[in-house]
Amino acid sequence: MNNSIFLCNIQFTKDAGGFCVTGINLDNATSIAMFDPKEKTYNINGKDVKGHFMVDYTGAQIYDNVSMNQAIFSRPDFYDGMSAALNADDVLSGKTPPRFWLNVQYEAFYNQHGVQLVDIVLEMLTLYKIDFVSSPEIGFLRSINGKVNKMKTKVVFQFLNGNDVEPTTNQSYSTIVKDLAAIKSYASGIMVPKEYIWPVKPDKYLGPPTTLVPDAHKQGLEVYATGFANDFFTSYSYNYDPTAEYLQFIVKGESVDGLVTDFPSGASNSIGQALIISNNGASGVYPGSTDLAYQQAIDDGADIIDCSVQMTKDGTSFCLNTADLMEDTTAMTKFMSRSSNVPEIQTKSGIFSFDLTWNEIQSLQPQISSPFGSGFQRNPANKNSGKFVLLSEFLELAKAKEVTGILINISNAAYLASKKGLDIVGAVSTALSNATFDKQVTQQVLIQSDDSSVLSKYKDISSYKRVFLVEDNIGDTPKKTVDEIKKYAEAVNLPKSAIVKVSGSLLTGMSNVVKELKDANLTVFVHTLRNEFMSMAFDYWSDPNMEIATYIHSAMVDGVVTDFPATTNRYLRSPCSDLHNVPTILPAQAGELQSTVLPTLLPPAEAPLPPLEVANVVDPPLPAVTNVDTPAAPAPAPPPPTPPPPPSGAWANTVNHGLSLVAITMLVINLIL
Repeated sequence: MNNSIFLCNIQFTKDAGGFCVTGINLDNATSIAMFDPKEKTYNINGKDVKGHFMVDYTGAQIYDNVSMNQAIFSRPDFYDGMSAALNADDVLSGKTPPRFWLNVQYEAFYNQHGVQLVDIVLEMLTLYKIDFVSSPEIGFLRSINGKVNKMKTKVVFQFLNGNDVEPTTNQSYSTIVKDLAAIKSYASGIMVPKEYIWPVKPDKYLGPPTTLVPDAHKQGLEVYATGFANDFFTSYSYNYDPTAEYLQFIVKGESVDGLVTDFPSGASNSIGQALIISNNGASGVYPGSTDLAYQQAIDDGADIIDCSVQMTKDGTSFCLNTADLMEDTTAMTKFMSRSSNVPEIQTKSGIFSFDLTWNEIQSLQPQISSPFGSGFQRNPANKNSGKFVLLSEFLELAKAKEVTGILINISNAAYLASKKGLDIVGAVSTALSNATFDKQVTQQVLIQSDDSSVLSKYKDISSYKRVFLVEDNIGDTPKKTVDEIKKYAEAVNLPKSAIVKVSGSLLTGMSNVVKELKDANLTVFVHTLRNEFMSMAFDYWSDPNMEIATYIHSAMVDGVVTDFPATTNRYLRSPCSDLHNVPTILPAQAGELQSTVLPTLLPPAEAPLPPLEVANVVDPPLPAVTNVDTPAAPAPAPPPPTPPPPPSGAWANTVNHGLSLVAITMLVINLIL
C-alpha cells in the first residue's frame, strides 16, 4: 500500500548482517532451534535471557539455515518455515525498495559482542533511503544525533511499557514521558504503546484520553501509536471491531501521525484511503496506454493500473483506450483509406485496431488525447512520446513494480468473436495465466466489462474481482437490477453523473446509487476524474481536490478512476484530506451554490435520469469465435459530417460557467454594496 511503511525490528549477526526479526531471542519467530538445539543465556539490560541470539551466528548461517515462524501462537501456522529470515540489505538494495523504518535496540549487548551498533546503522543510513530510525534507548539516539540527515530520515524515540526501565538513564518510561521537551533535543517524534494515549480501565473499557498527543505536538514531536493487531482483544468499547479502534486514534481528539500495526490494510482503510485507479495510465501526462503513461501512473501513486485490451487483425492483444485508433494514435496520417463504419461499436467511422496488423500499428506513433479540444492541450512536449504496450508487457510491468493491482477492461467481445474471428476473452485469460496472475493473491486482479457474458467467463476464478462498467447516465439502481448485477460482478464502475447530479455546470444533488450498491455489498468506483476545469461543475471552484473530496467523503466511493493519479495521491496523502483537520479541503455541497444564483439565470430544469434496468445489465451469451478468412480491405467511409454543437458537452459548459460566474460575481458585489 502506498501509505504504508515497512518497519524492521533489526537484529545483527556476529559479522554485522542485519535481519528483520522481532525480539532479541530468536526462538519464537524463527526455526533456529532446529538448526542449533543448544541454547545460551545472556544478561541483557539487567535481565537474564535464555535462548538463541543472532549475534552467535554469521549472516550466511542465518540466511541458509533459518526460516521464519508465526510468533503469535493464536494465528495460523500455515506459513511457518516457508520464508527465509529477511535480510535488511536485500530489501533496501532492491529495484523498488519500500518506505522503510529501522527500529534498533540493545546497543550495549551488541557492543559487548563486537558489533558496533552506531557505526553499522550510520553506514546503512548512508547507503540506503531509510525514512525512519527509532530506538527505545536514549544513549543510542544521542550517539546518532547530528549525524543523520534530517531531511531524509526522521529520528523517533520508542517508548516501551511504562514500568520498563530505559537502560541509559535507568528511569522508567512512564517517568521519561513527562519530559517531552528533553526528547525533542534528540528526536523528531515518539512511538508509544496505544495505552499511553487511550488507557484501558481494569473493566476493559476505555478511560478518558491522556493529553500526550497534543502535548507532543506542541513540542514539535510527531506521535506514532503502536500495539495494534486485529486479532488482539483490547477493549469492549470497540465491540471487537478493529476499525473502530483505529478510528479512535484518528478522529477522536487530536489525531496521531501514524499507526504501527500488524494489519496495515485495516489501518489504511480506516483512514479512508480510496483506491487510485489509473485511466490508461497517467493519460493526462503522457499518451494513454503507453509505457511512459503506465510508469508515470506507478510513480504518481496509482494503486491499480489499467489496460483496456484491444485486438489486432493478426490476433495480438495490446492496451489502448478504444479500438478506434484515430484519437490516441497518428493513424489518420497513414491509414485513412482503411477507415470504416462499425455501428456495433460506435456511430462514427474509425480506423480500428482489428483491421490492422500489429506491425502496422507499431508503425504509428501514440498521441496524447486532449478531451477538451486544442485549447486545452495536455503536455504538448510529450504529445507523441512513449510506445504501445502489449498486454503481456503490461502484466510484466505490474508484477515487476509490485503495484497493488491491475484492472483489465474487455469490450466488443461479441463483435470480435462473430465478425472478426478474434477471441479477446481467451487472449486475456491466457495472458493472465501465463503471467501467473491466476495463481497468486498478493496483487488484485479486476476484470471489467460492460458485458455480463464476459464477466460470467471469470466467475470460477475466485482470486479475480469482476467489475461491471456502467457508461450510460443513470439516476437510480432498482433492487432487481442490483440483484442481477450481483450475479456477474463484485464491483460497479459508475460515471460521475450517476453519483452527483449536474445541471448547467452546477451541482443539484446526490443520487442514491452508491448507497444502493454498497448496501448490497458491492464495491463502487467512479470514472473519470480529470484536472481540467472544464470537466468539473463550478461548485468545485476549478479545484480537482474538491471534486475528489466530494466523491470520496460525500459519495463514499471505494475508488476513483483518474487521468491524473498524482493529484488524487497528493490529496489523499495531505492532512487536508482529513475532514477533522484544520485546515481541510471540504467536499462541495450539492445545490448550495445553485441556491445563490438568480433564478432567471439558471438553466431549465432537466428531466430525471433514467434508472438502470435489468435489460441494461444482462447480455446474450457470447457467440462462438468464427473462422474468418482474410477479408478484402473495407470500403473507404465517406468523410464524417461536421458534428453539430453538443447540447450539453464541454463547450456548452463554457457558456454555463460564464453565466454562473457572472451571477455569483454580481451577488458578491451586491452584498458588498
